[in-house]
Amino acid sequence: MRKSIKKIIDELEEKSRKERTKRYDVKPEDRMLAITYETGQFIHSLIVGIRAKSALELGTSTGYSTLWITDAILTHYKTPRITTIERNPKKIERAIRNFKRAGVSRFIRIRRNEIGNVLKGLPRNAKFDFVLIDADKENVIEYARLIIPHLKDGGVMVTDNMLYPKKYRKMMHQYSTYLASRQNLQTCTLAIGNGQEITVKKG
Repeated sequence: MRKSIKKIIDELEEKSRKERTKRYDVKPEDRMLAITYETGQFIHSLIVGIRAKSALELGTSTGYSTLWITDAILTHYKTPRITTIERNPKKIERAIRNFKRAGVSRFIRIRRNEIGNVLKGLPRNAKFDFVLIDADKENVIEYARLIIPHLKDGGVMVTDNMLYPKKYRKMMHQYSTYLASRQNLQTCTLAIGNGQEITVKKG
């Protein structure tokens, strides 16, 4: 991993760890709610393995997972293309600072809007090799429905929080069932971090 990116990832991981262990007094709207370090390592390896060049992320937060994605794509390509969507202005400001400090701002486009609005407005020819969904769970099926046409054949979509927090488990099970019902998808749930749904679009 590039030193400039790892430095910021390590800083954010420390903040996230304190947040998870209640050692950080953070307002609910300012919480990172980031993927775990284990999940970051997993998606990094996955992206490198499939040689993804373009990525879409739902839920930027402060840019923690975005940095994992960017570093992974840089393994094979000098000009990765990452689009990330976030509506919280404070989190966007923090993410921009983190991307600048990591030296990767030029690779990342932040869409400042509601996720559904951005997805509905994507051009028909917009295609992504990799998608990470780490946003509000209430709309996750709708997000997937809108994203799947933009996922390249052979592309991979990863969805966080399939198993934890437990309050989302029923909702996420419905989501997994929906994905499994789609004939053009292959999907499974892995007990990594807070639980990941790994979905591959068949060619």
